[in-house]
Amino acid sequence: MPREVAILSSVSFTVALGYGIVAPSIPAFARQFGVSTTAAASVISAFALMRVIGALPAGRLVDRVGERRVMATGIAIVAVSSVLAGFSESFVQLIVLRGVGGLGSAMFGVSAQTLLLRTVKADQRGRASGLYSGGFLLGSISGPAIGGLVAAWSLRAPFFIYGVMLLVPTAIAFIVLRDRPAPAEELSDQQLVLDQVELAADRAGGGQVAAQPAGRGGTVAELGRVLRSRVYLAAASANLADGFAVLGVRSAIVPLFVHYVLHRSPSWTGIGFGIVAALNGAMLLPAGFAADRIGRRPVIVAGCLASAAGMVMLAFIPGLGGFLAAMATLGIGSGLLDVAPSAMIGDLLGKAAGTGGRENGGGAVVASYQMSGDIGAVTGPVAVGFLVDSISYNAAFLVAAGVLGIAACAGLAAPETRKPATRDRVPERRPAARQA
Repeated sequence: MPREVAILSSVSFTVALGYGIVAPSIPAFARQFGVSTTAAASVISAFALMRVIGALPAGRLVDRVGERRVMATGIAIVAVSSVLAGFSESFVQLIVLRGVGGLGSAMFGVSAQTLLLRTVKADQRGRASGLYSGGFLLGSISGPAIGGLVAAWSLRAPFFIYGVMLLVPTAIAFIVLRDRPAPAEELSDQQLVLDQVELAADRAGGGQVAAQPAGRGGTVAELGRVLRSRVYLAAASANLADGFAVLGVRSAIVPLFVHYVLHRSPSWTGIGFGIVAALNGAMLLPAGFAADRIGRRPVIVAGCLASAAGMVMLAFIPGLGGFLAAMATLGIGSGLLDVAPSAMIGDLLGKAAGTGGRENGGGAVVASYQMSGDIGAVTGPVAVGFLVDSISYNAAFLVAAGVLGIAACAGLAAPETRKPATRDRVPERRPAARQA
């Protein structure tokens, strides 16, 4: 693997560790300003909302100035805003600064994933995505444990620690990393992938898609073709469903389900979440190997179906044993979905590298893909919370399973983007050569 994979995975770990350290203290720190619990929770929502709003502008910025500068600037914004948030003297200052941090987080997330997918070859993207997600997962697990201890000493200290920690990845991003196009040797393979994309767009639009020249003139048209393609819709649908069902439902209503339906202590919620995290992490590299060797589409479909099965188990298998089995199934499905959709998006970026570089919207594609997951994570808790209040927990779990089922259907409808072996393509080209 290129050295950038290890560097970006380490940066991902550091950023996630820092966020995990500061996250437990945010609601309690906000409550010190005399606001309600709902208002205190809105500080977290402000960060997530600004990530959604800032994603597409960050993607366009990546296309214009490159991944390295955007990544370093984004991490620096998060660092400075976190330190200033630690000095907040009012609730308004705190929520504004956390919102600014969300914009910086969007810049980091889009630029880091774009650089990762552009750096590695097609047969490495699944494993590279697994390593990158593993770094983020490990940091997310470790951070809250440290943050809880620090918050017991001071509610302001985690913000300062987070800001200082981010100085290291900021320097790494600006000094060590370099902007990279997709590897040149796979451009012909990526052309085949985009041929499928454009064919799907032709069929959807009922006509021919006119060829666009390389450079800025073709940016909007090319981006539009990618966003209309079944390939992009499959990856984005899986990411949205993962955010909606796995992140939204698990974080928002599973703790309430354990308390009010299973009548168990919060420690069982922690055990369930630990099972999800452990199996998620254990699946990342195997899922990456499968996505690189077998294909992206089978892994996406399997991940959606496994996560949907976990939701159905929560709805219909009663008791603590059913809950733990459902959490294990969710962990497996989530591990699959952390790898294959992003690898499929990476397959689409080679076309931009072959027809004018990053001017053709690769950063915008990654940004819109990440937005789909953020939108799912933001809307999931609201939608399932309404279903719990108006109908039942079972209805909420089944709706989440339905969202995952729709994403599985989108995966089945998409063409496979994992490049076929050369020997499989040669016979298709020989007849044309003989005619010539």
